[in-house]
Amino acid sequence: MVHDKIRRSDMIRCVLCHDAPCSRVCTQADPAALLRSIWFRNERNAAAHLPEIPCDMCAAPCEEACLRPHEVPIRSLLMQLRSEVLPDIDTALPETEDLLRTDICGVPLENPFLLSSSVVASTYEMCARAFDAGWAGAAFKTICSFEIHEASPRYSAVTGDNGSLIGFKNIEQLSDHSVEENMEVFRRLKHDYPTKVIVASIMGQNDAEWEELSALCEQNGADVIELNFSCPNMADGGLGSDIGQVPELVERFTAAARRGTRLPILAKLTPNVASMRPAAEAAIRGGADGIAAINTIKSITGVNLHTYVSAPSVRGMSAVGGYSGSAVKPIALRFVAEVAGDPVLREGKSADGAGQADSDGVGNASAGNSGVGIHISAMGGIENWTDALEFILLGAGSVQVTTAVMQYGVRIIDDLKTGLLLYMAEKGFHSIRDMVGLACDYVSETTDVLERDTILYPRFLADRCIGCGRCALSCRDGGHQAITQGPDRHPRLDPTRCVGCHLCILVCPEQAIRPSRHRVPARVNK
Repeated sequence: MVHDKIRRSDMIRCVLCHDAPCSRVCTQADPAALLRSIWFRNERNAAAHLPEIPCDMCAAPCEEACLRPHEVPIRSLLMQLRSEVLPDIDTALPETEDLLRTDICGVPLENPFLLSSSVVASTYEMCARAFDAGWAGAAFKTICSFEIHEASPRYSAVTGDNGSLIGFKNIEQLSDHSVEENMEVFRRLKHDYPTKVIVASIMGQNDAEWEELSALCEQNGADVIELNFSCPNMADGGLGSDIGQVPELVERFTAAARRGTRLPILAKLTPNVASMRPAAEAAIRGGADGIAAINTIKSITGVNLHTYVSAPSVRGMSAVGGYSGSAVKPIALRFVAEVAGDPVLREGKSADGAGQADSDGVGNASAGNSGVGIHISAMGGIENWTDALEFILLGAGSVQVTTAVMQYGVRIIDDLKTGLLLYMAEKGFHSIRDMVGLACDYVSETTDVLERDTILYPRFLADRCIGCGRCALSCRDGGHQAITQGPDRHPRLDPTRCVGCHLCILVCPEQAIRPSRHRVPARVNK
């Protein structure tokens, strides 16, 4: 559990605005960038870039200029960076980004961060802006040879207290540009950004189309092919997630795409299955070099209590759509760990050796993963560098982002890179590959392996507790009645009742409860 030095809830009124007025009036620093770093769990880098003149010497014109004047405690937040975070920093941010260099199946990446196949990577201008900002590549919005006519509106969301998107639903389909138009985009991008990686997401209706599209993408500058076997909004007619649920079709169409290209192939698989392993193994048998996971999860959001139509409503009707955003991260982590831990996939070889490296490295099927046999390009709820790192530790060699970019813009790449870079420097990691899969051995698909003979009690931090009683309430009505509230409103623990479930730690709004430092023997019920 992450306990931030500075709570993100202190920023709840900050809207992370574009061209922020607070930064326009500050002559010493970029308050907006520092606030974004706090929001994206990159407070250590923010503290390292504080102005030389302390903010307590300033009249705080930033708070007056704020679009919500005096509602965001900008000065207080920056002073906390100086007093609470800066003293703990003993490692300098590396001067170069060399530690972040990695690859997708042998194709070099400047860093592990790519736009995922979606609206955020659907035009030349959007990809170019992301490349200029520092993204290593983009999985272009899925290319197909059939016509696409989108609905309006096509998004809905579940939001948090500050309006941020917790869960995001879309009923969007594939690229609505022609194959020829998209090939022209590829050529322009490769000409203007030769070091950036273009992942061509494709979807065919039959073997011939899968083969033809993969060949066209290679001819026009793509570096990697991604096979969309997972779009939940293209199920009619046996497309999208309908394919990903049938391993035989995954193998067949992967083999068809392999016939059209020598480039590395990623099979993008659907989470709308009980297990991803059968489809992943089928993809490797068909000639894929890696797996992309996960695509969005079939969902329904926001039923209107008056019209009875779920969101988004399109002239009085809606449909099951794809769910993404922070809410799906735990599910995505589970599938990535499942694929990474598959003993068949750990061998990392396709059925016929297709995709192996030529002398110039093109088409390398090497996973580039420590302890993981194939390359996994992961996505699903990644907003900040800690999210990305969790996927890497569970087996991902690269990560892709959509929903966070839709909400906050491509500017999030700054905190993704610097946050991960500082972590690597502090921990002594020399490459992304050093971290891939390090958490895999600590995950079991069942709870049978867990030790059950000791208890880890909670401990209460009196200096942080405000006496709200939430811990006592939750323990009484949702736990084991082990916490009471004393006359001073501070909690009291009854160890004869406590089972160490840690519900109290999770519900405390002040992060005033932590796990104890030592375990004790569990009680034996007679």
